Amino acid sequence: MAIKFESNETKESKIPQNKNVDESLMPKTEKERTVGPIPYMFMWIGDGINLGNMTLGASLIVAGAATLNILQTFVAAIIAIAIISTFFALNDRLGYKTGVPYVVQLRMSFGMKGSVISSLLRGIPAIIWYGFQSWIGGTALNEIAKIMTGGAFDSVAICFVVLQVIQIVLSLYGFHAIKWVESLASIVIMLALIYVFGVLLNSHSDAIAEKWVHAKGSWGLPFFAFIMVFMGNYAGIFLSAADYSRELKSGISNKKRGALYFFPILVAYGFVLAIGAMLASATGISNPVKAFAIVVDNSYITFFVSAFIVMGAIAVNMVANIIPPTYVITMLTKLKYKPAVTVTGLLGLVSFPWVLVQDSSAKGLGMFILIYSAFLGPIVSIILLEYYVIRKQKVNVADLYKEDGPFAGYNPAAILAMIIGAAAAFVEVELAWIIGVVVAGISYLLLMKFAFKDSKFKKGTIFENTGSVNASRKIG
Repeated sequence: MAIKFESNETKESKIPQNKNVDESLMPKTEKERTVGPIPYMFMWIGDGINLGNMTLGASLIVAGAATLNILQTFVAAIIAIAIISTFFALNDRLGYKTGVPYVVQLRMSFGMKGSVISSLLRGIPAIIWYGFQSWIGGTALNEIAKIMTGGAFDSVAICFVVLQVIQIVLSLYGFHAIKWVESLASIVIMLALIYVFGVLLNSHSDAIAEKWVHAKGSWGLPFFAFIMVFMGNYAGIFLSAADYSRELKSGISNKKRGALYFFPILVAYGFVLAIGAMLASATGISNPVKAFAIVVDNSYITFFVSAFIVMGAIAVNMVANIIPPTYVITMLTKLKYKPAVTVTGLLGLVSFPWVLVQDSSAKGLGMFILIYSAFLGPIVSIILLEYYVIRKQKVNVADLYKEDGPFAGYNPAAILAMIIGAAAAFVEVELAWIIGVVVAGISYLLLMKFAFKDSKFKKGTIFENTGSVNASRKIG
């Protein structure tokens, strides 16, 4: 049996079934794609409405004062979301056209062995985010348990474990579970947050205006650093855009897919960010769950808000933090999808997420994002240049699955460019993502053209006729 795929952007491919490749890593056929445009938008709304993004909003308030005022915050948000959506629409095309996942897409640039390193750089932050979202959800679940038991039960650790088990069970059902979880959660959570938004405006408007709205803020480095944090927060997601677009029904243009990212992320991210900043301004606490308990001083309302927070944690994990590392584990260990997704959940349990956010400050979360985005920026630069510039959108998909094919081994140019880009990013960590993108991109083009002249990774690229690759062909 073989999968045959043909399109204007890829060469005709016949992909034989390989017992060493799990079915979940094989290209998705049109019949296997079940996600329509509306559920896809709800998926990104559900992903945007989460406590991680709210905590980023809270991170604006440091020692009782905002580093950015409301205008600067939303200008930074709009700039970041526009860039995020553009990268999403560019990077989702290979997965959308061919049905391959991100870990297979990486082979085009890094090679089969080289993709192990770059896939881990996506998978590890996702697992930590998985644990962080679950810990936030576990904190909210603990609030529910305290209300139900009259304070007799109080253990965030137990609630954290319980929530992680629930998510592991849900994730066993794959994208089918994601669709309905996201559709339900995005609607319910948005309604709950609208209520919280009203409470904050009604009861805490003076503190919010003083500490955030009318703060002096800065249009300098803190402004650009916050754009980088915004983008770094989504860097892993749009890096693995193929993991999502391969599930989307065919026939949707590139521009429409871009809109499917921009508008849901703008609405969800912008709203949740504002509430995070408002909560921190009103309470001085960076942990949104604990801030909610103070702002909403009513056990019944706290119960429902906490329930929505739990749903939000599950929703974002189902989209952003479970599938990508699961594919990485499947690729590295040859495990089937269900055992791999279980291992992902267990790793999330031991990620120590509570270290990132303390009651007084969420700066640890922002620094974590900036550090890992120093590596993810170079990777996304390399794979986009590979697909659009170096290979002119022409890829033989079957070659990506051949262990002894043209993408076997590793591409030294890609590995070296990634290291150079990441090293440059750490020179100014607040601008890590954009520095990594630019430096790695330039380095990769130069290395592919002038270095490693015998590299087989030049075959089929615009650099094929440079160096000894072309000379050997002439001799033959």
